Formats: sequence, structure tokens, C-alpha cells
Amino acid sequence: MGLTSTTVLALAVLCTVLLSLVVVWLWPRLARQGWRPVVARVGLMCAVQLLLFSSVGLAANKSFLFYGSWADLFGRQDGVGVMDAKAAASPGVKVDGKQKVDVPGAGKPSIGGEVQRVTVQGAKSRIVTPAYVYLPPEYFQKGYEKKSFPVTVVLTGFPGTAENLIKGLHYPKTAWTLSKEKKTQPMILVMMRPTVAPPRNTQCIDIPGGPQTETFFADDVRKAISGTYRVGTKPKNWGFIGDSTGGYCALKIALHHPEAYAAGAGLSADYQPEVDSDSGDLFHGNKHEEKRSDLLWSLDHLPQGNSSFLVTTSKQGESNLKETQKFIAKVKRPAHVSSITLDSGGHNFNTWLREIPPSLEWLSARLAAD
Repeated sequence: MGLTSTTVLALAVLCTVLLSLVVVWLWPRLARQGWRPVVARVGLMCAVQLLLFSSVGLAANKSFLFYGSWADLFGRQDGVGVMDAKAAASPGVKVDGKQKVDVPGAGKPSIGGEVQRVTVQGAKSRIVTPAYVYLPPEYFQKGYEKKSFPVTVVLTGFPGTAENLIKGLHYPKTAWTLSKEKKTQPMILVMMRPTVAPPRNTQCIDIPGGPQTETFFADDVRKAISGTYRVGTKPKNWGFIGDSTGGYCALKIALHHPEAYAAGAGLSADYQPEVDSDSGDLFHGNKHEEKRSDLLWSLDHLPQGNSSFLVTTSKQGESNLKETQKFIAKVKRPAHVSSITLDSGGHNFNTWLREIPPSLEWLSARLAAD
């Protein structure tokens, strides 16, 4: 039974209710004096509290998908990490499975599109990580056989999973709907987590002696995807979007690599990497890279390319309001910046669900298909 399954949640709730009833039934017998009844009462109350908190935690995780599996919860996520030399000899994309999009006509890819579960292997970084690729219906339709599509890399936050982007934030369904309504052009979405070497929070930085995650997202992902799917290879064909830590990555890669991505959208983004026990030492004394990782410092001290940025925040509920305003003020031509500022909205899925549709429209308007 998976961590996010309804069965696990229902079982936890059922056990909580049954144990609560047992406590009520036994309580008169345990009301006697003596150390044994006291220990029994304390033990039963602790057990009820533990089950109650477990039920609440499972419900919250099912809604927000902080962790996608038991292995992810306990830091034992398998199938991800840095590739060895043999694996690096065959970089690219390996398709591991396919699934329907939760839209009308989902049974036929030419109507509902398709989500492919893949493994991306980086040639330069030697990183391998799972991902999901959304292919729009047009990708399978007659008349589009030789057409290339724009592509957007989509990242969740830390420690979220790529499944968040499908089940919680509904990126494929939203992209399908917007395209159906003629608000966006058909786009391919490459959905991943920013943590490509879990459980470490690498934050899209090339770590000395460690995972080269900036290289992976700036170079390897583009080459792997363009070598497998019908997508363009020019900057105008590529966009980047993410929330929280993923939003930092989207802005960082678009800012530092205008030769690769034409646009980057950061939803509730950080503007500096967070160095803590989850990240470890990200710079190993490299002061230039430490400064460069500060996006506000980069805007002041490094050349700005022909990139477009979208940043989002809220007047109430977000801690990044002032830094977002600073980012907007520092963007200079030839770069461009747009923003969404909600009256209120926290650092959560409910806020991002309100921002994703206009953000995808913004990206679509700045990307082109070859």
C-alpha cells in the first residue's frame, strides 16, 4: 500500500476511531489506582494521539504530496542519483511507462495527450533522475508528424516529488485545457523535482566535487529531450517554471543561461539558495559561485541577456514579497520581467494553482515552435 493511497489513509482513520472506542470502553476499568492502570491509561492515550497525528499527516500528504512514497519519506528513494561511467555512455531518455491525462478523451493520445514516465540521463553531469513528460494531443495527430513543439521544464519544490506536478498541481490537465481554449499553444512539459541527487537539496548548483545540477538542467536536459522528442533546440523553444525551490531554479537557469532558455517563471521563488543540513556545503569556498547563486547579486553584477522572467508573490502570506520587488526593480534591458502579486496567498498548492494558468499563458506567449 503506497504512502499516498486512499487505503492507507482510510486504515489509519479506522484504527484511530476503533482505538478511541476501545479507550472509552476500557476507561472505567482503568480508573483504579495503582501503577498498572496509570501506565495503561498513558499508553492508550499516547497510542490514540499517535494514530490521530498519523491520520492528519497522511491526509495532508495526500493533498499536498510532500512525499510520494515510503522510500521518499524515509530518505531511501531508489533509482535516482549520479550515474556511473558505464551509464554515462548512453545518455538520453528512457521511457519506463505511460499513463493517461485526466481529461475527456483520455483513452486516445490524439485527443487527451499522454504522460510518459521516463528516466533522464545526463551526458555532461552524469546525473540520472526520473521525470514525467507530457505530450499534447497534437503530438499524435495527423498533420503534425514533422512539427516541432515548444517545451517547458517544470520543477516542484523541495522535498516534493515529480508526482506533485501531476496529481497536486495538475500541470498536464491545465496545459490541455488552456490549449483547448486557444489560450496557449500546444507545449511539451518535462516535469521533475529539483532534487536530482536525493535526499540532498542541490538547488540547481554545480557543487564542487558533487552533483553538477546546474549543468544538468541547463544543458543535459535539453539535449536528452531534444534527442528523443520533436522539440526545437533554440532558446525561443524552451521555457522553465517552478515553485519555491523549483522557482529559484527556473529563474537561476533562465538568468544565467539565456543561450538555453528564453523564459523562466518562479512561483513563490527563493532568490538565494538555502544552505542547511539538507543542502550540505554547496560551494566549498568558491566565493564567486556563492555570489553568483544570489540572483539579486547576479542582476547587479553580471550581464543580463535577452531573457524574460515572471515572478509571483502575495501582499499577505508570502515571505518573499520584498525580495520579489527588488528582483523586479533590478531587471534591465535586454531582459524583461513580469509579475503576479496576489492580495493574499500562502506558500502552498492552493496559491500556486491560482498562478499556474496565467503563468503557462505567459510562457506560451514567449515561446515559439519551429
